[in-house]
Amino acid sequence: MSHDISKIVDSVVKEVMEKGTTAVKKPTHAPLAKMTLAAAKELIEAVEKKAAEMGVKAVVAVSDAGGNTIAVECMDDAYIASFDIAVNKAFTVVSLKMPTKNLAELAAPGGSLYGIQFTNNGRIVIFGGGEPLMKEGKVMGGLGVSGGTAEQDTLLGEYGRDYFVNHLL
Repeated sequence: MSHDISKIVDSVVKEVMEKGTTAVKKPTHAPLAKMTLAAAKELIEAVEKKAAEMGVKAVVAVSDAGGNTIAVECMDDAYIASFDIAVNKAFTVVSLKMPTKNLAELAAPGGSLYGIQFTNNGRIVIFGGGEPLMKEGKVMGGLGVSGGTAEQDTLLGEYGRDYFVNHLL
């Protein structure tokens, strides 16, 4: 085992010598093992910034892998109703392991999940703005965004999902 470590160290030293110190990138934080408050706050801040650029007054919620809310923020003058909707979108995506926009067709009359929005004490949301936050195929948490049109909420949710993958993992 120490021989393997020695090989890795030698390889890194060789790369640094060849390419300079910029060849080794230090992670800005430890990889997430579970959703943390710090990660939730950073994600919310990023989504709020994007929402402001779009002119949307959003409520952004992040849940853990069990659907429990970790953090919620309401932008100034956001709709009061958006609070529960954002929290429930974060719950929905963890519960069903899919974006909320995917539920619209499935929950329509004749769809395979018709009526699902009436389960779980009405917490299931069947329109866009919710995204599961995944790592290596496992749900780490959920993101819920509410305040704009379904299309705007969907865009913000997808932006947040991508931010999570590219900046927090």
